[in-house]
Formats: sequence, C-alpha cells, structure tokens
Amino acid sequence: MMIDGALALLPTQMDSPEARVMLHAIGWQESRFTHRFQVVAGEPGEKGPARGFWQFERGGGCAGVLRHRASRYWMHHLCTVRGCQPSPDALWRQIERDDVLAAGAARLLLFTDPKRLPALGDEAGAWGLYERVWRPGKPHRDTWAQAYRQALETLGA
Repeated sequence: MMIDGALALLPTQMDSPEARVMLHAIGWQESRFTHRFQVVAGEPGEKGPARGFWQFERGGGCAGVLRHRASRYWMHHLCTVRGCQPSPDALWRQIERDDVLAAGAARLLLFTDPKRLPALGDEAGAWGLYERVWRPGKPHRDTWAQAYRQALETLGA
C-alpha cells in the first residue's frame, strides 16, 4: 500500500497509528482515494490546481514540504529515492502518478505542524490539524466526520 511504502522511507518515529489515521482521513476527505487531480466543474477531464490523493498544489503543499525546516531534509530524500527532482513543479507533476511519493509528502506536511498528532478518536482535534496544515480553500466540515470514521475503521483503531 502507498502509505506503508512512504512510511518505510521515513524515520520510524513518523509511523504511528495516529499518523496513519490522519493520512487515511485526509486522503479520503480530499479525493476519496479516487481522484489524483482536482476535479473541477466544466469539461470532463479538466484539472484543477491540486494533484495526488492528498491534493497538493504546486505553490502550497509541494513548495511547503520542500522548504519547511521540519520537512525539507526528508522530502528531498523522498524525491531522490522516488526519482523526482526536489522542486515544487517536479513534485507536483509526479505526485499525480506516484502514490508513495504523495503519501510521503502528506506525512511530511503533517510533520510541519508544531503540535502533537491528535489522539485516536479525537475527531475535532484531527479536523483542527487538517484545517491548520492543509488550509483547504473550501473546507467541508460536514464530510470530515465520515472521513475520520472511515480511517479509524480501515485501520481497526
């Protein structure tokens, strides 16, 4: 699985049930693990500015994980291992087709938050982390509870 593959390339301390729940919940919230690019109204197949199951934008999440002091070393490492130039543009293009790289970038974006990951079952705390770090343009709080519950069930947490 993509999350397992990504976490295997990062320090073992980044792998925890709390991290896995957040990755599943955010992936479900952002793309339902169905869309590797942002779907927009209009012509079929038209792509919005976000890529990958975790919906990173070139100048947002992609630039952020490559430049943030907490994540840049490991993001550059992931890019090297996955054969991607460590630039926002290259990362943005590759995460549309490399789910392991996308999952690693998502974990590292969570790592940029100075607060601890929310405890399992803390759906409100998980929403707060998602809002702080992903900064969704159009947050959908009404679907978050289902996404979080789905993540807990998937992981048997």
